[in-house]
Amino acid sequence: MSHPEATGSLAAAPPSAARLRAWSSLAEATREIWQSRELLYQLTLRDIRIRYKQAVMGFGWAILMPIMIVGAGLIVRLVLTTTGVTNGSGGLAGTAAKGICWSFFSGAIGFGTASLIANVNLVSKIYFPREVLPLAAIGAQGFDTTIASIALAIALPFLGIVVSPALLWIPVLALLLVTFTSAAALFLSCANLFLRDVKYIVQLLLTFGIFFTPVLIEPSMLGPLGAKLCMLNPLAPMLEGVRLALAGHDLLQPLVEVTTKGVSVLAWQPWYLLYAAGWAFGGLAVALLIFHRLEFTFAEYL
Repeated sequence: MSHPEATGSLAAAPPSAARLRAWSSLAEATREIWQSRELLYQLTLRDIRIRYKQAVMGFGWAILMPIMIVGAGLIVRLVLTTTGVTNGSGGLAGTAAKGICWSFFSGAIGFGTASLIANVNLVSKIYFPREVLPLAAIGAQGFDTTIASIALAIALPFLGIVVSPALLWIPVLALLLVTFTSAAALFLSCANLFLRDVKYIVQLLLTFGIFFTPVLIEPSMLGPLGAKLCMLNPLAPMLEGVRLALAGHDLLQPLVEVTTKGVSVLAWQPWYLLYAAGWAFGGLAVALLIFHRLEFTFAEYL
C-alpha cells in the first residue's frame, strides 16, 4: 500500500518517475485484488444472499426492471412514432437488451457507491484490498443481469432476432460495460467516503440519467446533431452497439438510419467503439489509481 510521504512526493517527481510510480501502484492494486479473489467471491455471494433473503419474488426481481424499462420504451416509441420519427433497428429486442444493460449499470453504481460505508466494520478493523467491496457489489448485480440475459436470450427467436456474426460483438460490449461500471463504482465509492452527499448526487443522476442515455430511444430519433451529442455519453456506444449487433449490423461499418421524414442520420461510426473503450479502460486505470492511493486514509473518515 502507498504511504503519505510517497504520495506527497509524486508531484515533485519528474514525469517519467511519476508515470513509473503510477504503473507500479496499478500493478500493486491489481496484484492485491487477484490475491484476494476468494474474498471477492465470498463477499459477492454474501451480497447475493442478502439481496434475495426473504424475497417473495425471488429471481423475478432480476427481470422486473428490464420489463418495466421495455414498457416505458414502448410508450415513448408510440409517442415519437406519431411525430414521424423512425424506430430504428432492433425493435423490442433492442430495447429489452438496453434495458438490461441500464439495469446492471444503475444497480451496480447504486450499491457500489455505498459499499464502503455499508461495510464500515470491515474497513475500520482489518486490512484487505478495499477495492473488493465495490467490485463485490458489481458481481452481485451481475448475477441479476445474468438471469435477465438468459431470459432474453430464450425470447430472442420469438422477437425476430436471427443468429448472425454480428452477435459476436455482444461479449465485447459486455466487457466494456462491466469495465466502465467498475471504474465508476470504484471512483464514486471512494468519493462518497470523503463527501457523504455524493450518494445523493448519484441517486439523482441515476434517476434522470435514463433520459440522457439511449435506453428508451435511439440517437437517430434526435436528428443528426442530437445523435452526435447523445453518443458523447460513454454508455451510449455500449448500449447502441448491443442494439445494432442484435439487428445484425457489423459494428466495424458505419450505419445511416433514415427517419420517416426522409432525414438521414448517422447512427453509428466504428470509432464509437474506441471512444467507449477509452472511457472504460482509461477510466478504470484512473479510478483504481486514485482508490489505491487514498485507501490508507479510509478508516479516518468512517
